[in-house]
Amino acid sequence: MPARESGNTTPVTRSANSIWQSRIREFADRVAFRFRRNDVWQSLTWRQADQAAREIAAGLLALGLERGDRVALLCQTRLEWLLCDVAIAMAGLVSVPIYPSSTAEQCAFILGDSGTRAVIAEDDSQLAKLASLQAKLQLSHIIRVEEPATAPAAGREGIRSLAELRQAGAAWITAHPGELERRADAVQPSDCFTIIYTSGTTGQPKGVVLSHANLVASCESAVRAFNLRPDDVQYLFLPLAHVLGREVEWAPIIVGSEIAFAESMARIKYDLTEIRPTFMAGVPRIFEKLYAAVQAGTQQGGRAKRWLVHWAFGVASRYSAAIRAGKSIALGLRLAFGIADKLVLAKLRKRLGLDRCRFLISGGAPLSSEIAEFFHGARLLILEGYGLTESTAAAFVNRWNHFRFGTVGPAIDVVDFKLADDGEIFLRGPSVFSTYYRNPEATAEAFDAEGWFHTGDIGVAEEGFLRIVDRKKDIIITAGGKNVAPQKLENAVKAHSPLVSQVVVFGDKRSYCVALVTPSEPAVRQFGTGDIAKAAASPELRAAIDKAIADINATLASYETLKNFAILPADFGEASGELTPSLKVKRDVVASKFASTIAGLYGR
Repeated sequence: MPARESGNTTPVTRSANSIWQSRIREFADRVAFRFRRNDVWQSLTWRQADQAAREIAAGLLALGLERGDRVALLCQTRLEWLLCDVAIAMAGLVSVPIYPSSTAEQCAFILGDSGTRAVIAEDDSQLAKLASLQAKLQLSHIIRVEEPATAPAAGREGIRSLAELRQAGAAWITAHPGELERRADAVQPSDCFTIIYTSGTTGQPKGVVLSHANLVASCESAVRAFNLRPDDVQYLFLPLAHVLGREVEWAPIIVGSEIAFAESMARIKYDLTEIRPTFMAGVPRIFEKLYAAVQAGTQQGGRAKRWLVHWAFGVASRYSAAIRAGKSIALGLRLAFGIADKLVLAKLRKRLGLDRCRFLISGGAPLSSEIAEFFHGARLLILEGYGLTESTAAAFVNRWNHFRFGTVGPAIDVVDFKLADDGEIFLRGPSVFSTYYRNPEATAEAFDAEGWFHTGDIGVAEEGFLRIVDRKKDIIITAGGKNVAPQKLENAVKAHSPLVSQVVVFGDKRSYCVALVTPSEPAVRQFGTGDIAKAAASPELRAAIDKAIADINATLASYETLKNFAILPADFGEASGELTPSLKVKRDVVASKFASTIAGLYGR
């Protein structure tokens, strides 16, 4: 397929530093960020944020760090993460984000491979990972974000607090007037902004080198695609170590949107009702859980209430379908939807804290079209996109005024793409990276002679929209030679049954496909009274899931159908190794860990 012509080929001439300074000049005394401290929401203006970032940047320079040195961020998503990110760029340094859930061994690999000189760590749990690595990796400096509850333990005297770093930075600024501004201005768009390591689902993690130009091109395109505005308010809980989190960190900075930081994942449902964001980004797992919770809620209450809720969602489904089909909506349906919205749907949006939400963004993995359609009926628009770390997050995205569920939308306006004969997606453009850090072999393998980046993902173009089929390496080829995309089956089962949390399909070189299934939280409550192992062993749960799979099978070609499945007595988790920090399933790990169970599904 020929490449699509890019809609914007203007070279990027701005760095992240120039974007930040533009925002400070324009909106100095407006609220930029909100965050919770001591159970109270507090705010920071752009001017106050700039002062904090300047002090952190100068503090890093006071440590003796020099242009291009790497500084790792090992921290949960919080205001300090963003301020440190801005400060690292301002000082002409390079950020290396690490998921806070990473093990000491994973941290050691990233810190060693990147040659990191300083680490900004959140608290004692993160410092514990670094204790055995400091001498081995020759880490020069460790900065702690949170103040310790007690005096530093023996051997920790060399660890500075972020507050101490800021004090040293303030003194450095006084002693070196104008020097920080000179260093920030000297950073060029082509300079390295960050090195983000891939999740390792397809092998050893690789350090993706992203320049300031990559970041700016991607984020400016996102602003245009989503029509971000200065009066928008984003609720941010995505891990900032993930490239999508990084994009939705910096895109609002370009226009001056307000960002409210989640205090913790456990507080999301409470924070939303207090912040009432106008947009929010999440991975599909978040929307799947929300969908399952709403579906479970429809079964509660008396008969009249359940009837009303089911009627309202039925009307919403028809209304959504008419809008998506571009049909004129009959008067009767408009009136029915108005009633359904007032009595049920508006109350749902308010209860979720999304009553003024313009759109939601889903990325990181495929989202079921059934889930997107359901929420669209409730007037909550989920815009799915597709991208990789190597494309600085979104390469394709549905727009607020131009979308098709089940696809990841058209290409963004700075990306060219084409599909290979086997459907593999090739990308090229200013938001696409140019090299893996200190890995010329992997870099050479990722690009062809014409400069196209080979994503490893399979897609199908549909009237300007791209539909993702699966990872190229994950495609199942059955013993009969048929190709099966496992993600299609997995998403269909999860969307069809709120009793299912995770599904992983197998069948490569086998005569048929099978699946491993984990029970959802509603299933555990309903069939296990809170005990997941008891729920997994429940004949009633198996019968319910069996019916859901039979319903899905009826819509598939015979070679795609699931012939058998097993319900596991525990859900997948990051700590237990089955999920990446961005909540993607590690298929190889699951296949190895449950090899005997899979063999049993084939009668072995």
